[in-house]
Amino acid sequence: MADSLQAPKKSLSKNLMAMKFMKRKVEADHRRQLEEERQRAIEESHWVLEGQEDKGSCIEFEPSYVKCDDLYPSGRMSFKNFNPAVEKMFKEMVTKKDMARSEEWEREESVSDEEMARRYETIVGTVAKKFSTKRKWSSGGVNFEAVSPSIKEPAKKKKREFMKPTD
Repeated sequence: MADSLQAPKKSLSKNLMAMKFMKRKVEADHRRQLEEERQRAIEESHWVLEGQEDKGSCIEFEPSYVKCDDLYPSGRMSFKNFNPAVEKMFKEMVTKKDMARSEEWEREESVSDEEMARRYETIVGTVAKKFSTKRKWSSGGVNFEAVSPSIKEPAKKKKREFMKPTD
């Protein structure tokens, strides 16, 4: 009874189906269907243990154990506070290593007193020159030699007068 209520499916005319774009569409549908069947056959041919789906391998294989020598410095491990003495020893080792690393960094980044004095000496003259005006330069208001002996006062230029051309 349900079949009698459905309208018969209408199809396109054979002239329309013979056109190039319609043929390409039919071929593309056929290729897609074959690809889906091939993928389904490949998936069915693979076997998987129940409860363990393939999530990708996170295991790396190394030919030697040399990489593992420095992974854990003490050689003993404790998980979830199972062995508090081992965990305490590991924390102490880590803090010692961090302190050594920070001291090394400080030695590399620190500046000696002599170096700081030399830098200050060169900067003082530069800053004084920056904040002085041209009028102070020309009048000698800023004594650069007192601030820094390496910086000289700019030399005064002679003012040229108009020279009358000779006849």
